Amino acid sequence: MDRSSTLLSLTLSLIVFTVGASGQLARNIPPPRADHHQHVFSPDVAKLQGVTTITARDVIADLDAAGIERAVLLSTAYAWGRPGREPQNEYEMVKATNDWVGEQAALYPKRLVGFCGFNPLKDYAVAEIERCSRIPALLRGIKFHVGNSDVQMENPRHLEKLKAVFRAANAKRMSMVIHMRASFSLNRPYGAEQARAFIEHLLPLAPDITIQIAHLGSSGPGYDDPKVDAFMDALVAGVQDPQVKNRRNVWFDLTTIVHPTNTPERSAVVWRRIRQIGPDRILYGSDAPFGSNQRPKDAWAEIAKLGLTEKELRSIAGNRAPYMR
Repeated sequence: MDRSSTLLSLTLSLIVFTVGASGQLARNIPPPRADHHQHVFSPDVAKLQGVTTITARDVIADLDAAGIERAVLLSTAYAWGRPGREPQNEYEMVKATNDWVGEQAALYPKRLVGFCGFNPLKDYAVAEIERCSRIPALLRGIKFHVGNSDVQMENPRHLEKLKAVFRAANAKRMSMVIHMRASFSLNRPYGAEQARAFIEHLLPLAPDITIQIAHLGSSGPGYDDPKVDAFMDALVAGVQDPQVKNRRNVWFDLTTIVHPTNTPERSAVVWRRIRQIGPDRILYGSDAPFGSNQRPKDAWAEIAKLGLTEKELRSIAGNRAPYMR
């Protein structure tokens, strides 16, 4: 048995040993202070995406059931800019969706924070940052979705568009939650090259804002992603390099990737990745309760089964991204 196989076997043995006590451990750990990855869906967006309308009231009910104080509502307005299915009134729909998310967040100002959304490659992207920065319930941040918007980090033209977005976001002190996973359906490249492009060309432009990497670099539910490991190896190496500018601004959320469908081997990958990054840089999130996504209470219980120590779990539960403080 080679060294890597031996390490994997030892990791799996440790997880099996500790998971038996996870029920008691979960009872000893307070719930997360914040859910860093939630969505609401207006009737128009719900119809577009074939899902159910979700309001702030629905999110609050799930937070209350889990004992979670606060959440960020991430707009899915980027869906209107998905290449190949843009409506004629695309930007008007983007603005209307972002405004609706802001209105929902404003219903519970002590508990909810709203982030606007858009396709960052669109000509209106910087204008939408400027507009959202003037809306109190949306001024803290931006959500964009690399896969949905078919962003290609290896494409120089795309990088130039992204640079303008990062500069504008930093100027307005609007943090970013980024779904980094390149398009599955189009089988876009996703690995070390894309991670290095982010580290070298984009992160230096964000000295004053938080950058949150959603889904631990993948998508979910689950972590059975054939391309994510190469991407995360390079990204984590970058944010641990003292020579990399603004590396301490990068956080990672666990949204949907700690999941009952994971094999023990993939759970072990998540366990190792959390320890490699450090629990102090890991954020709890749960996503919208569609399909096999778990509700906030169940998602946290699943994380407690990973085999992390009580200290590590308490660290993750207590973490709040700077934009939530």
